[in-house]
Amino acid sequence: MKIEQIYTGCLAQGAYYISSNGEAAIIDPLREVAPYIRRAEKDQATIKYIFETHFHADFVSGHLDLAQKTGAEIIYGPTARPDFTAHIAHDGELLTLGDVKIKVIHTPGHTLESSCYLLIDETGKETALFTGDTLFIGDVGRPDLAQKVSSDLTQDKLAGMLYDSLHNKIMPLADDITVYPAHGAGSACGKNMSKETSDSLGHQKATNYALQPMSKEQFIREVTDGLLPPPAYFPENVMMNIKGYESIDTVIKRGSEPLSPDAFEAAANETGALILDTRDPQDFARGFIPNSINIGIDGSFAPWVGALITDIRQEILLVTDPGREEEVVTRLARVGYDHTAGYLQGGFDAWKEAGKETDTIRSVSAEDLNGIQKQNPGINILDVRKQNEFQSEHIANAENMPLDYINEHFGELDREKEYYIHCAGGYRSMIFASILKSRGFEKVTDIRGGFKAIRESGLFSLTDFVCPDTLKN
Repeated sequence: MKIEQIYTGCLAQGAYYISSNGEAAIIDPLREVAPYIRRAEKDQATIKYIFETHFHADFVSGHLDLAQKTGAEIIYGPTARPDFTAHIAHDGELLTLGDVKIKVIHTPGHTLESSCYLLIDETGKETALFTGDTLFIGDVGRPDLAQKVSSDLTQDKLAGMLYDSLHNKIMPLADDITVYPAHGAGSACGKNMSKETSDSLGHQKATNYALQPMSKEQFIREVTDGLLPPPAYFPENVMMNIKGYESIDTVIKRGSEPLSPDAFEAAANETGALILDTRDPQDFARGFIPNSINIGIDGSFAPWVGALITDIRQEILLVTDPGREEEVVTRLARVGYDHTAGYLQGGFDAWKEAGKETDTIRSVSAEDLNGIQKQNPGINILDVRKQNEFQSEHIANAENMPLDYINEHFGELDREKEYYIHCAGGYRSMIFASILKSRGFEKVTDIRGGFKAIRESGLFSLTDFVCPDTLKN
């Protein structure tokens, strides 16, 4: 028997490969399925099952393509109602895989159909639990994502279901069982996940805040406190996972169409496509196609695309580093952005050589910023980190405007003012700056290296958040 975790860092997502005596199963596969097929071929194993722990919101699963290419059976837990052929297992059902068995454990709470899969080895010992978004390392799944399924379904009701699932189905299991969740730190599917991607169930019982002794009412308060609104693309991904989607092969072929600078320019003008530039932020700052948006491929690419490109059906034209076009198309498809219409052949260099119009974003160091601030103490510094990062420590008099909510706060900005923008290290600030430029803001300056460089310079007055209540004491 083999168990392998196939972890994708940019989505903080764990898929799983299990094999026994010539048969294999994949749990929660990503959209591109070739790696799973190659892995099974290496073992000379046939993929028999594709287990889905629930209808995912943060990525489009590869269940349909994988089933079509291998003949494997798609498995969901009770209450799932997909618009395609699948086996809807009953609670407690056992499925045989080679010499091992996999038990379906229905654990509603994160979603109504959420289920965990318990692996029972050749000797009959319960050895591993694949928990999906029901139980994470250090956290549990957020209970607010399935509220739109029914008008009388609330996050409190779902949290109550999750409490029952954890206490009646999961916690009675043996402490030495290994927990394998669907996500780790960085995913928006929970709020307190560990960087670890597996652990013993016993250790989670001892350390996970949500598994400590408490009433159901207290549990509901704990797991719903501090939940931020989910990214806008989540409901769209859920529907794609329920209803189906185009094959990844079709999406990649369409998106990997090379376009000359003239053809690229014509497509941008005629279709209203968004120009997405995925190069390094500083490369982008030195020169880019006017009105393009920078979201670097070497960062948390897919989640930021999902958070900021509000229409999942938006047509997209790509500017990438040469040779990375298919990678970018694939990573967009992972979160349901299937309408890439092609890429700029030869990259930005080809655009410049063709004599096309370009734009730049001013980028300054922390030392430069210090000199500018001394000459003009009232400059507008935008800190686009998350609120908790800002509250931990920030430049005195900086304004916090998290990148996550740029669309909501756009009206608060003044095109006549100059803005100096930073995040933690320079990735998010360039996204923010590029969006401002695309919307007609010309006085935009990026602070190179972000807050890390600001802090290390030792040139700035820094402060942390002071709760107003503490001022009274």
